[in-house]
Amino acid sequence: MFGRVTQGTLTSQLLRNINSNLNQSQILQEKLSTGREINRPSDDPVGITYALRYRSDLAVNERFQTNVDSATSWLDFNDTLLSQVNDVLKRAKELAVQGSNGTNPQVALDNIALEIKQLKEQLVDIGNSQLKGKYVFNGQFTDKATYDPSVDPKTVVTDYGKLDYIIGAGVQLPVNLTGSDVFGYPPTGIAASKNEDDNAFHVLDQMISSLQSGNYSGVSAQIPFLETRMDKVLTQQAEIGARVNRVELMEGRLKDLSLNLQTLQSKTEDADIADLIIKSKVNESVYQASLSVGAKIIAPTLVDFLR
Repeated sequence: MFGRVTQGTLTSQLLRNINSNLNQSQILQEKLSTGREINRPSDDPVGITYALRYRSDLAVNERFQTNVDSATSWLDFNDTLLSQVNDVLKRAKELAVQGSNGTNPQVALDNIALEIKQLKEQLVDIGNSQLKGKYVFNGQFTDKATYDPSVDPKTVVTDYGKLDYIIGAGVQLPVNLTGSDVFGYPPTGIAASKNEDDNAFHVLDQMISSLQSGNYSGVSAQIPFLETRMDKVLTQQAEIGARVNRVELMEGRLKDLSLNLQTLQSKTEDADIADLIIKSKVNESVYQASLSVGAKIIAPTLVDFLR
């Protein structure tokens, strides 16, 4: 059984429908203006959960990418320093070969000794190199000089702590080398956790002493130690190269992951502009039609009926 339909009923129903159309228009216009399908949690409670998760994952991924960039800078700097060390040792070997020639007069040997002293100072300078204010060869004590000028460098054992960069979920990569691994541990006769007679500073000191005393065989005896130290430096350089390759692989992986997360986030949050424009036009037509019909419904008055 139907109730009596009055003019007030028609008017109230019409206003509700018009307000509903206006509300739908407001929703569509908001999505069009923001370009987002989800503007508040109530728009899609499930979707906002995924959207927040994607945002969190992207933020973490960006942090990993920043660490990768920092690790790359550190490793590249170490590689450059190792090349410099190798160049110094090569020059020292050339001078050792020249100085071991018995035809050299003492003045020539003294001049060679002076150049080797400069090479030793150059090695100390390299050992005290800094990147962004941090000493790169002193383990975790990056705020302290690796080789203090007041201490004989061949007696120094540098800190062996590793500087690890987190470049992925559960992935840590050490980016530093210790000075003792590069230049050598103290030679035999000096109390230390490890002794190496091919310590670069010790070898150069031995060469200088032999040259100044005219000991040709003493100079020649240091050439094998120079060669073994050069081999160890090359080994360290190869290790750095392997780490650089690992970082580059991680960098590519992180970029792919970032693109994937951005795509998922876009599918969840971003609005389909073309679809919204069509819906907006349809809703606009419906609204105009409701206004047109409504004008015919609410236009009659009591005077119109009395006529």
